[in-house]
Amino acid sequence: MRTSGILMHISSLPSKYGIGTLGWEAKRFVNFLAEAGQTYWQILPICPTSYGDSPYQSFSSFAGNPYFIDLELLCADGLLTRQECESYNWGENETEVDFGILYQNRYALLKQAYRRFTEHRPKAFAAFCEKEKDWLEDYAVFMALKDANGGDAWFTWKRELKFREAAAMEAAQEAYKDEIEFYKMLQYLFFKQWRNLKAYANKKGISIIGDVPIYVAGDSADVWANPGQFYLDEERNPIEVAGCPPDAFSEDGQLWGNPLFRWDVMKADGYCWWTKRIQAMAKLYDVVRIDHFRGFDSYYAIPAGDSTAKNGTWKEGPGMDLFEAIEKKLGKVNIIIEDLGFLTPSVLKLVKDSGFPGMKVLQFAFDTREESDYLPHNYASHSVVYTGTHDNDTIMGWMNTAPKDSVKYAKKYFNLNRLEGYHWGMMRGAWASVSDLAIVPMQDILGLDSRARMNTPSTLGCNWKWRIKPKQITRQLAQKVRKYVKMYGRDREETAE
Repeated sequence: MRTSGILMHISSLPSKYGIGTLGWEAKRFVNFLAEAGQTYWQILPICPTSYGDSPYQSFSSFAGNPYFIDLELLCADGLLTRQECESYNWGENETEVDFGILYQNRYALLKQAYRRFTEHRPKAFAAFCEKEKDWLEDYAVFMALKDANGGDAWFTWKRELKFREAAAMEAAQEAYKDEIEFYKMLQYLFFKQWRNLKAYANKKGISIIGDVPIYVAGDSADVWANPGQFYLDEERNPIEVAGCPPDAFSEDGQLWGNPLFRWDVMKADGYCWWTKRIQAMAKLYDVVRIDHFRGFDSYYAIPAGDSTAKNGTWKEGPGMDLFEAIEKKLGKVNIIIEDLGFLTPSVLKLVKDSGFPGMKVLQFAFDTREESDYLPHNYASHSVVYTGTHDNDTIMGWMNTAPKDSVKYAKKYFNLNRLEGYHWGMMRGAWASVSDLAIVPMQDILGLDSRARMNTPSTLGCNWKWRIKPKQITRQLAQKVRKYVKMYGRDREETAE
């Protein structure tokens, strides 16, 4: 079945409180998607962000981002007042998230909600804590201890807390009882609002695609609570870390710094941690998109402490053994894989053996030096085509910054013209392709330039900020999008018949 979707993260939704949330504006965007004939809403990871504000570097693989808790819904629940919400500064620019201001003010406001929450704890709270205790307890204690240590990373804490010694943990749980419950409350509120939003989207015929990064942050509850699953030394410091080797785009390569998995240990316990992670994400989303899939075939390991990725080596990953174990325990999971980058024959075999649809990105198609697998006439139907991902420039930005020969080639290939708008021509190319699913970022639908780019890899401080204005989400735009997806056989209502 031919379908289409739009990529826009929760943080990019409109809100007068500094960042997009799970409230009414999210539902209004669902209405826009439905009216535009879409089947999918793709978002980025919704876990709590840490240093650098990247949703791909989180304090937990299982927790939800407290920034996304909708304040107006908390007012409706009697946990906050509108006056309290408006008494804080949430930034001056409605088209950008100010993470510094959010960090200073959001938790302060949410602690006011906590004081009221403790007066009348709903019965559902205790049930939630019991149901999610497998990850929730570790996460809440981790965050409370992090606050108590001035935000420092767990591997700098006192030895007894770093190593989770029983007596120290028991004392911490008593000393920080309120703080721990505060973080549990945030997760309760997040998942309550998330379930409501997802149910609304599904009722409207919209399925949600969510990202699962392959790696986790070193400073996370995941690593602190499960050190044996990661490649750490006796002092629980990384031995080797993740990244990408030098290539034509970066002579030093990319040093991500994430701790690597001990795949031998994971295999011995039946990939228990990974199974729990995929199970949680499959409940959270309708479709799971796994990032950096090639890392399951072979991964790049860089000595910890190196300042570049030059000295890394390739090591063998778990391959199909991991996914066969997951399927045996969970059954078939609806998965899309990010299979971009340099793909060796063994990676291509893993992609084929998995049966998961991979990705085609139009912006990668127009290198005039060679024939590209990303050109639409080379696609197989069992694939997902994107005009660009969160790591790409917008189409209009790409038109201004890509090599002139590549832009000239794209214009000729798609017969692009300024009158229609280069972005509409490029999106038509994606929608017209044979790929079963076509995804376009909202920035491309709006025809925005590089200022709306979500992320520039290997840079800090300027990413993950873009937000859409309320007036940009219009019925007229939805109808225009629907006209094209209908033309190319991707209209949700027609394909459902």
